[in-house]
Amino acid sequence: MHFADPRAEAVFAQYDARHRQELDLSRELPRGSFGERRDEFLLPVGADAAEFLRSLAVGRKPARILELGTSYGYSTLFLADAARICGARMVSVDVDAGKQAYARDMLEQAGLAEFVEFRSGDALEVIAADEGEWGFVLLDIWKDLYLPCFEAVYPRLAEEGIIASDNMIYPEGARESVRAFREAVKAKPDLQTLLLPIGSGLELTIKWSAGNPKL
Repeated sequence: MHFADPRAEAVFAQYDARHRQELDLSRELPRGSFGERRDEFLLPVGADAAEFLRSLAVGRKPARILELGTSYGYSTLFLADAARICGARMVSVDVDAGKQAYARDMLEQAGLAEFVEFRSGDALEVIAADEGEWGFVLLDIWKDLYLPCFEAVYPRLAEEGIIASDNMIYPEGARESVRAFREAVKAKPDLQTLLLPIGSGLELTIKWSAGNPKL
């Protein structure tokens, strides 16, 4: 059982069934044609990663959660449930309004829509327009945007705030962007980071300043 609320569990079952169908379809596609159709696919973080992210967010108890890359709402479902549990407010950002409409409908079915504010548009512009702090950030957007989105979010990351970045191991074609992102993270003296082999690779980055009283 992934969710206490059967409505959310039923929505996850829909996502899971769609993902399994898409895996079968991707195997049947002509070689090299997936890229042309990738917007049709969920491309989810996967159940293990999503469960881990939800638990991490609940444990962190952030005031606000930011998801960069709503897509069709797979990870949004888990983070919205975390927001419900710990009393956080969540903002989910995507440039594709159509995908967000799908995600919003799924969250309404799950009884979690009230915990998420969907913002459609350029991620950098959305980040710049919000002056609040973020206690938990999921970075799951096109990989060439990881570095600029990180640089935009970093000044607004709360003390002990977490950035969780997906796809840090796979796909292999994104590794050049991933390396640039990791170098930028390492250059910040108040950040600590750890790469975990969960799903396609999750990197956890936490802000831990020298004056942190827990040191």
